[in-house]
Amino acid sequence: MPDTLEQSLYKRLGGYDAVAAAVDDLLQRLHSNPQLGGYWKGTSRDSHRRDRQLIVDYMVEAAGGPVFYTGCDMKLSHVGLGISDSDWQVFMQHAGATLEQLSVPAKEKDEVLTFLTSLKGDIIESA
Repeated sequence: MPDTLEQSLYKRLGGYDAVAAAVDDLLQRLHSNPQLGGYWKGTSRDSHRRDRQLIVDYMVEAAGGPVFYTGCDMKLSHVGLGISDSDWQVFMQHAGATLEQLSVPAKEKDEVLTFLTSLKGDIIESA
């Protein structure tokens, strides 16, 4: 069996089901947050399901898993939403809380949060 350091982040996180569980927990937090929940106001359940699957696919692929993400890049997916730095900070707090809730080990938690941080420039819009 390969050393843990040689395994992909995807495997170290626990595979597809673990990534999907994290996405589900995070989306529930975001949808119910007073500051961020409005981004989904007026969208159908079907849109929520599609968004959820795209996020799962994106995260699985980014972590080195066996999925090919077919959605738009992060900049195109978020342009026009008006996501602020304050919104981003709330998102990151929820992302950290999700990883804590799921008892993700510190090394993997740091890798996930570092990856998410790398997306900030494509997601927030300058004031």
